[in-house]
Amino acid sequence: MAIDEPHRNVLVVDDEPQITRVLRTTLSGLGFVVRTAGDGDEAIEVMRTWTPDLVITDLSMPNLPGLELCRHIRTKSQVPIIVLSVRGEEKIKIEALDAGADDYVTKPFNMNELLARVRVGLRRTAMGPMLGMDSDKIEVGDFQIDIGSHMVLVRGREVRLTPKEFDLLKFLATHPNKVITHRVLLSAVWGSNNVEQPEYLRVFINHLRKKLEPEGPAPKYIVTEPWIGYRFEPGDEPA
Repeated sequence: MAIDEPHRNVLVVDDEPQITRVLRTTLSGLGFVVRTAGDGDEAIEVMRTWTPDLVITDLSMPNLPGLELCRHIRTKSQVPIIVLSVRGEEKIKIEALDAGADDYVTKPFNMNELLARVRVGLRRTAMGPMLGMDSDKIEVGDFQIDIGSHMVLVRGREVRLTPKEFDLLKFLATHPNKVITHRVLLSAVWGSNNVEQPEYLRVFINHLRKKLEPEGPAPKYIVTEPWIGYRFEPGDEPA
């Protein structure tokens, strides 16, 4: 499987040498620059002098485990994070997403599936023009979204978003005032292999609401359509 993202830096964090060896070989063969770490502490040391474009990390590791590594990275960087774990329960997935992960792949994983997740994680840096929108900026209602710099202004107030939060808001903003189903959102933001992962949407919609919505009894911008999906109502004034 070819990936049109050569020469990008990927950090693989796992205490299983077989996993790091396979991922290093596969990703390097596709043109990525790969470094590996055996636990979260080692990963942090690597990132002190080297900047990854994407991080793939296990959850269960000695010293500093994956959840804590995700939280640490999010205090320093918005780099995309893909979590690997043998634990596939919804509760664990939500904990990883809440900790700052962008995606979650259950072990044992299919390599083509993981590579698809890598492409999705890096896709935001190679966005093309959007239908009806300037290729660099979206201005709709109360929102100004700068694609290149990942800057979001809501009525002039800057809001800091993680990569997946930004991707989700961007997709919503390109379809204002329309009901978008769960499956469409999941496919657009996480890829077609994730249309049966509703926990992703619940977590990230909740994150966006906390950062974007004014205080009030009901959401103003991201409205739930019960059992169907969500509708983005951007407001009627320019930001």
